[in-house]
Amino acid sequence: MSSIRLFILSSFADLGPMHGHRLRQEAERKRVPFWTDIPVGAVYGAMNRLATEGLLREAGREQEGNRPTRQLYEITDEGRRVLTDLRRDGLTEIWFKYDPFDLALTRTDPAKLDELPTLLADRLARMKALLEERRGMIEQAMPFIGVAEEWAVRHTERRMEAEVEYLADLVAALPDLIADELNPRPRKEKP
Repeated sequence: MSSIRLFILSSFADLGPMHGHRLRQEAERKRVPFWTDIPVGAVYGAMNRLATEGLLREAGREQEGNRPTRQLYEITDEGRRVLTDLRRDGLTEIWFKYDPFDLALTRTDPAKLDELPTLLADRLARMKALLEERRGMIEQAMPFIGVAEEWAVRHTERRMEAEVEYLADLVAALPDLIADELNPRPRKEKP
């Protein structure tokens, strides 16, 4: 599933022919980087790739005032078919990516266990600050986004809230974790 492909193809399907600069402005207007993993500057290269794949095609040229002539693109029939699949996949596929934090937690240096409470308290504080920053951004964005976009930004907010709750629980469990690392309890062998 490619977020940038979904954004670009759906923008062309919804808005019709346009040039890359207008698409970039649309991404900024919709605050796309705020609720997905698309860097606004990446739209030009992605548009070129989609055109090479036959999902977009040149639809003419446009010139505004003294500005350089800009190439207009439009979505192709194949692009619409791919867009249908991307929309469905985006709603139905579950994306889960392991966090390197978990591996680092299970591979803690026994000689540095005394640093763990400080490291995790700092991580929790930074996560709380990030969540508060996110909440402020959401409130500023609310007048400019639709209901679906609001649910998208709230999804990220809830994931961040879950991370804060998890880290708070982990910090509370640190005495048991450290004791187990220093003196591991017996573990069953896998048959």
